[in-house]
Amino acid sequence: MELELVTIGNELLLGFTLNTNAAELARALAEAGVRVARHTTVGDDPAAIEAAVRQGLQRSGFVITSGGLGPTRDDVTKRSVAEIFDARLELDRGYLKELERRFKGFGIGRMPESNRSQAEVPRGATVLRNPWGTAPGLWLEGPLGGVIMLPGVPRELRGLLEAEVVPRLQTRAGERSGRVTRSRVLRTTGRSESALADTLEGVADRIAPLTLAFLPSPEGVDLRLTAWQMGQQEAIAALAAGVDTILPSLGACYYGEGDIDLAALVIDLLARKGPRLAVAESCTGGMIGQRITAIPGASAVFVGGVVAYSNAVKASALGVPEALVEEHGAVSEAVARAMATGVAERLGAEASIAVTGVAGPEGGTPQKPVGSVWLAARLNGREKVRGRVFPGSRGDVRLRAAQAGLDLLRRLLVERNGPESGEQP
Repeated sequence: MELELVTIGNELLLGFTLNTNAAELARALAEAGVRVARHTTVGDDPAAIEAAVRQGLQRSGFVITSGGLGPTRDDVTKRSVAEIFDARLELDRGYLKELERRFKGFGIGRMPESNRSQAEVPRGATVLRNPWGTAPGLWLEGPLGGVIMLPGVPRELRGLLEAEVVPRLQTRAGERSGRVTRSRVLRTTGRSESALADTLEGVADRIAPLTLAFLPSPEGVDLRLTAWQMGQQEAIAALAAGVDTILPSLGACYYGEGDIDLAALVIDLLARKGPRLAVAESCTGGMIGQRITAIPGASAVFVGGVVAYSNAVKASALGVPEALVEEHGAVSEAVARAMATGVAERLGAEASIAVTGVAGPEGGTPQKPVGSVWLAARLNGREKVRGRVFPGSRGDVRLRAAQAGLDLLRRLLVERNGPESGEQP
């Protein structure tokens, strides 16, 4: 099965909102064995919406839209699609009562009159109920083809996609071809995209017909293996074989699969092994602590952290000797070691992470250019220290440093040492 996407909103065209809905739709549809042939973005203009949907129907016969289903004046998708199908809007009294009950449940009392329009449905459309918001999804088919209209709020779109749209499309696609598209994502950190490409040279040929994509970000490089239009069991087996082929080449830079978060992995390893964790941060300004405390259950192992931005706080809060800073500088191996030791001792933790660096855009020197970072991790007396020079903006350097600090402790926890050369996230 093949279809087109039309994402709608002036905020998308102006760049004020990232179009995450298109990515969400494309991933979910590929998993359902549905090929996205084209993606079009238009503003909140009825003529533009109608033209984009008409053209999509002419090319593929099926279109999914996102956005333009709310109660405000610029939410015009439903009317534009109804015009194409010559299906006048009719009040769905059942959905209207449901909306009124929900507004009472919100504690608002009487439903605003503007929301009444959300219960107006093109004749012949199937209402896809939306417990995450007030605008229902709509599924409308006719001689021209089919259009699925989804709200633009990402949480609502995601919920409707999973609960209503994908199961229906999967059934339809399976009945027609029995073919699916499946992917697996391997997560790595500590090595650059080019270094990984060199390491995996020739792998693409060995895992064919699977495809291999490199997806770099400041936190690392994800490797996506995809099986295209295979039988379900065939795709599962091919992906398993592909992963088995690739993993031995990745070594310690591989830390998990799917959407696993490195901080969550570190917390899980600490919880299973027993040590408590403390962090000392300078250039990252609390980013490591924030990532750790974002994980449910982190309180079982995380005791706290110190943001020691100034040298005076490094001395007073962490016990870093002033003479050490004067001799080696705040961004140095010696100071990173002292920070990791000091925070562990002062907060009573068996594990610690420390980071100090020059995030930029100013402050660099020929000896310590912008992006220079020293990281240290301790675990029950064992220690790892790394000096790195990270590329990118101030934000990128800080993201990379936080990820590298977590990764350094992970390596201690799993007692694996990856290659030192080429290790840049």
